[in-house]
Amino acid sequence: MDGNRSSGRSTSAHRHGHDHHHEHGRGHGHEHGHEHGRGHGHPHGRRRGLRHLLTPHRHDSGDKVDAAMEASREGMRTLWTSLAVLGATAAAQAVITALSGSVALLGDTVHNTADALTAVPLGIAFVLGRRAANRRYTYGYGRAEDLAGVLIVLAVAASAALAAWTAVDRLLHPREVTHLWAVCAAALSGFAGNEWVARLRIRTGRRIGSAALVADGLHARTDGFTSLAVLLGAAGSAAGLPAADPVVGLLITLAILLVLKDAAREVGRRLMDCVDPALVDTAEHALRHVPGVLGVGQLRMRWIGHSLRAEADIVVGGHLTVVQAHELALAAEHALIRAIPRMAAATVHTDHPAAAAHLAA
Repeated sequence: MDGNRSSGRSTSAHRHGHDHHHEHGRGHGHEHGHEHGRGHGHPHGRRRGLRHLLTPHRHDSGDKVDAAMEASREGMRTLWTSLAVLGATAAAQAVITALSGSVALLGDTVHNTADALTAVPLGIAFVLGRRAANRRYTYGYGRAEDLAGVLIVLAVAASAALAAWTAVDRLLHPREVTHLWAVCAAALSGFAGNEWVARLRIRTGRRIGSAALVADGLHARTDGFTSLAVLLGAAGSAAGLPAADPVVGLLITLAILLVLKDAAREVGRRLMDCVDPALVDTAEHALRHVPGVLGVGQLRMRWIGHSLRAEADIVVGGHLTVVQAHELALAAEHALIRAIPRMAAATVHTDHPAAAAHLAA
């Protein structure tokens, strides 16, 4: 209990850490490293409950920790698979680019290469995200994933700049494009490889709650359609229009910039602790339906990597004892974790009605 927030205000902070095993199953049975009885509801154990309440401790949800680890493993598998597929696609395109001299295909190859290499910072972020919190990084290392998203945005910007420069240079210094059938084959393979990777990244990113991985998947999807645009350049070259290839290169640059805008917006929102308002509504609904909760005050949520954390104030009856208020805070915490799929931890504070009215005023 923390009595420092306001006079007459009772608070209960309870979170999931990495010190003890704590299962949230159907019956929500608790297993702690210290004696805790069969559960939190033990009216004859007032003395034991008070000792438990005043002893600093944290609860671990084995299911949540395992889910977070599995999410990181699934993300890693997706990244390395993407790297292999896009790496092979970009290598084949590079060979044909050297043979044909197509600037549109060059832009597509550079972009596919940059997209493949984004697996590296994301992979590092997923590895770092597995590290436990410590006294310096008290929330853990999940933010590394958001920083990786920034690197991805910078990589997309760099590929757009290179594609634009090459296209403009070819407009000023025209050059014949050869091996047109090979260029067409490379464009189709680029589309197929990128679309497959895009589906994999978006599906995995949404499942594990990774904004960076979803942004990377959207990036790959646009790469696929820009690969198809190379066909237009090849068709124009075949029709005797030398400017068609660099013009398509400029169109590809425009498509890259559109992806850059969307990716930057998603990553920026995550860095600014933006969450879907629907998640907040779901959390408030879950708290209001906990028996004994009279009202919900301030509710804050934030993403750390691909896990959510929350802080909530609830209003409880002024007649409750310290132990009873603590048990109600636990029930509210469990309700949040059950209601929000990616919720890893929640801190719940309790207020009695008089204190809540004073704060509202």
